Amino acid sequence: MTQLPTATQRKLGLVIDLDTCVGCHACVISCKGWNTENYGAPLSDLDPYGPNPHGTFLNRVHSYEVQPPDLGTGTPAPAQLIHFPKSCLHCDDAPCVTVCPTGASYKRVEDGIVLVNESDCIGCGLCAWACPYGAREKDEVEGVMKKCTLCVDRIYNENLPEVDRTPACVRTCPAGARHFGDLADPDSHVSQLVAERGGMDLMPEMGTKPVNKYLPPRPRDASQREEIDILAPFLEPVAEEPKGFLGWLDRALDALPGGKS
Repeated sequence: MTQLPTATQRKLGLVIDLDTCVGCHACVISCKGWNTENYGAPLSDLDPYGPNPHGTFLNRVHSYEVQPPDLGTGTPAPAQLIHFPKSCLHCDDAPCVTVCPTGASYKRVEDGIVLVNESDCIGCGLCAWACPYGAREKDEVEGVMKKCTLCVDRIYNENLPEVDRTPACVRTCPAGARHFGDLADPDSHVSQLVAERGGMDLMPEMGTKPVNKYLPPRPRDASQREEIDILAPFLEPVAEEPKGFLGWLDRALDALPGGKS
């Protein structure tokens, strides 16, 4: 069995803003593309153009309709659609690591990233059973367990421009809903976001101490709850009395037989 480090020098992870995520799945596609071509074995796609396409993904986005609480207005709040991205949370007390019989799963001391040494993995699936978040998948082609690596081959790659030394999902997100940094540093951007917005652990009752955090959706105020007719501004009269040529035409038509008096 693999032992977890008593402490890590850094805690690299993601902060995901559920208020900003639009569910576009750009992070899913960029993750799939990068991890198919780079770190570890390619991510398989089985029957991609057939009636039952399926394959291996390290990041998925789930969507839920939720009922926000009433803010005291007496009017029930409308339901909100929340998009919930999920991948490995790189837990401090990662059960997927401690159940691994070959030591293939491990947590790095230098940055806290949880990885799988695929050459030692026998595909037994114990790590998937131990993970309470369903963040591990077995690649049916390669026969090994796969998971988010925080794009470890990108973030330390000095051949890439500095702006690209971040996980592919973060670099790609068009809504800026994904943030990457050191959550052990209280002055880092991600730590400040967590402090300011009340960042949350996913399923804290499991005791895994996930490094990744989620920023909760902001409640809508009363003005946002009112139904808005987007065509209303275009249907309002531009003037009470027509002027210019239209005014003359209106008066001329009124003077015709049958016109308004």
